[in-house]
Amino acid sequence: MPIATAAAAAPVTIQVIGPDGRPLAGAVVTVTMLGTPPPAPRGSYSVAQRNIQFDPQVLIVPVGATVSFPNFDKVRHHVYSFSKPKKFELKLFGRDESRTITFDKPGAVMLGCNIHDSMNGVVYVTASPYTALTDANGRVRMNVAAGGGRVAVWHPSIRSANNTLEQPAPIAATGLNTTLQLRR
Repeated sequence: MPIATAAAAAPVTIQVIGPDGRPLAGAVVTVTMLGTPPPAPRGSYSVAQRNIQFDPQVLIVPVGATVSFPNFDKVRHHVYSFSKPKKFELKLFGRDESRTITFDKPGAVMLGCNIHDSMNGVVYVTASPYTALTDANGRVRMNVAAGGGRVAVWHPSIRSANNTLEQPAPIAATGLNTTLQLRR
């Protein structure tokens, strides 16, 4: 589900297929339309530490969002990121404690835990109100204003600059229904 929807004008369905020919679940799809203002942060955003994992593993937030990192595990965590859009460290904190970070630049912020190497996650920061995560069938559905724009797909398995692929996306008043096949 997209993080925000503008006045619905055109239905857009995009399916992302991985290089192996299978639907790619968990990919971030962003449709950027000319002249569309960025979304404002609304509500609360959270990446919990639960069962020695980040939950959710991928969180989509608008630029300027503050994200809390509550620890529900019986062990302490040390959450960090060395990603260009946001470098930070949340030094050791234990059960029922929480820390917050504000994300002020768009891009994928890879998360890790200095104590538990198997923990990884992503806060995907977007400047577009049309951003969503693909479902188990590799699909996203959203309503987008008609006009010229671009579709970008981000996933850690994409082997290109910033793990992102982009292409033009002319959105007709009747919408867009397309499949994007990723290459090796």
